[in-house]
Parts: sequence; C-alpha cells; structure tokens
Amino acid sequence: MRPSIWFGFVALLLAEPVKAQSLAGIWQGVETDTDQPGASWPSVMRLQEGKGTGLFGIMYQEATGRPGVTVTFQVRTTRTNGSMRLEHVRKLDETGASPLSYWCEGIIFFTYDPALEKITGRADYDPIGRCDKGTYTLYRVKLKSAAKVPAGAETTIRVSGRNVRWYADADLKQLVNSGNEYRTKLSKATTFYITQNYYPTREGAAVPITVQVGGAVAKATPSPALTPAPAPVPADTARPAPPVALSEKPVVLPTVLFKQGTPELLPDAAPALDALAAELRTRPTMRIQVAGHTDRIGESKKNQTLSEQRAEAVKAYLVKTGIAAERISTVGYGDSRPLYPSPDVRNRRVEVAQVQ
Repeated sequence: MRPSIWFGFVALLLAEPVKAQSLAGIWQGVETDTDQPGASWPSVMRLQEGKGTGLFGIMYQEATGRPGVTVTFQVRTTRTNGSMRLEHVRKLDETGASPLSYWCEGIIFFTYDPALEKITGRADYDPIGRCDKGTYTLYRVKLKSAAKVPAGAETTIRVSGRNVRWYADADLKQLVNSGNEYRTKLSKATTFYITQNYYPTREGAAVPITVQVGGAVAKATPSPALTPAPAPVPADTARPAPPVALSEKPVVLPTVLFKQGTPELLPDAAPALDALAAELRTRPTMRIQVAGHTDRIGESKKNQTLSEQRAEAVKAYLVKTGIAAERISTVGYGDSRPLYPSPDVRNRRVEVAQVQ
C-alpha cells in the first residue's frame, strides 16, 4: 500500500500448500515502485492463527521521508486451494491524511520462499491518481537451526530475516551479534531477541527465539600453566591503528563509525577497536566507559536509544576479543553532543574515557 485510501484485499499465491507452512508471525519489509525511483514505504504485517484455516492481525505502513504519513489496518485472511486472501476489515489509525496523501486500492499476488522466510509480491492497483503498481518484499524471523543444542559445545545458531541483530535482553540494550548466524556456547536454555534492520519502522518488534540445551555441560580443557596466550590476529589493513591514549577525558575514536540509523559498525572500525583491546590487555586493572553518539537526523528519542546501542556494539566487540565485560560501562548521549554541523557521518561516533 502506498499514498490513496486502501480498502482492497491481498491474495497470497504460495509456492507450496498453505497447510504445509503457517504464515503467522511478524513480516517486515518494504513496498517500492519503479515509477517512483527512490520512494519506499516500509511495512510491517503481523498475523496470527484464527479459527479454522484463517489468520488475522494488522498491517502497518509509513512513508519514507514523511514520518507523519502512516496507516494501520485490521486484517483477516481465508485460505483456499493453496492461496490466501487477506482482507482489510477496517482502518484502525491513519496519520498525515490530506488530498495529496492517500493509500492505493488493489490486489497483490505474493510468492513465498520458505528457505528465506520471504514473501515477494506485485500489486495491481486501481488507476486512481498515481496508483498503478507496487512491489513488496517482506521477511520473517524464524529459527533455522536445531531448537536444542548440546550443553557447553560450540554451536552455530541460524535464523532467517534480513539485516538481523541479536540481543540478550528484551529491552534491546545488550547487543551480542549481527547477521543470520551466531557461533556460541550455551550452558542453559537461552532466549535471544532478534530484530530486523531491513527498512525498520516505529512498529517493528523484536522476535524472541529460544534455544534449548541438553546433556551435561562440557568441561573446558585447562591450558598449560606456562602456555602464553595467542597473539591477536592482525587486522586486514595496510597500516595498524596507533595505540589509544586513554585518559579520564573522553577520547574520540575517529574511525569507529556506524551506518546511518543503525548500531552496525563500519568495517574501518576494526583496527581502532583492536588497538583499544590491546591497550586494555596491557593495563588489566583499567576500567573504561564507552559513550555513544548520533547525528541530528530523525527523532531525538530514537537517537537516544540508538546511541546506547552503538556503545553496546563497541562493548560487544571488545568482549569478543577477550576483555572482561565488567571492565566496560556504556552510556548514550543521543544527538545532544554533535561535533560537526548535521548531517555529518563523524557525529555517528563513540568516545572512550578511563573511569575509576
């Protein structure tokens, strides 16, 4: 759907029989239109099982670049002969309505890829205003590896989804991994909270994924007392990063930057963070605070959360190199302390300071 009032229905043409795979869950993605280059309409569709073979839920969309233009519909579905018809029951909420802002009517035919948990569709809208066609791409987070793993054994956990982030807490403050695979060891049943950063919206949500653990915890083989720790693998760069001069005053790490609107570290961050980890290993009693910052783009409340996530992303990186988590505290300042006029990538930064 995109800006015309949209009271049509959606027919989902599945790549396999509906009964073989439920489509309940949170689907997140985007609608685009080849006739409007650069325009996009991020979308979230939440479906759950109803009576019989039906599903019901809501569908939400917003217009990129126009945060005040959104719509939410109550929806229900019926399944027949391998297809699903999704009908909008009523409009629950709409913001930014105007003669020039409307949601298109029409029909969308989707295909379902069970391996990727992806649905793609093509809309044939009624020719009202600029409404003609649109293309949908939506993904769903599901556990794709074993639901139960051996205790204490190094295991690869895989999930579906696009641009996913793994958090250890429902408040999304403890980022532990990014990407569709997570190599880790579990000693007890563990729940991860997975988000998709593929066209995120204000209505996006974390999906809890619980991995059970079975068997006795594997005992770690002690290292020989005199065996030195292996040297860290050098970063893949032509020139190593200089040592980080830590002090009680915040020090900017100029190459530790992030993708716009995300806590995802850019590749150039690795050398500086490896140098910081090396400095911390030479000073084992030192504690540091990592402060996250954002550019002045978007809403201040979201920027505050984003700055905290960026600080946590740096902490997670350092912990993976062997630095004890209790030596690192984090704080976020949102967009309150830019160093340069916005927009500027250098405002999406972290600062590190020594703490008592």
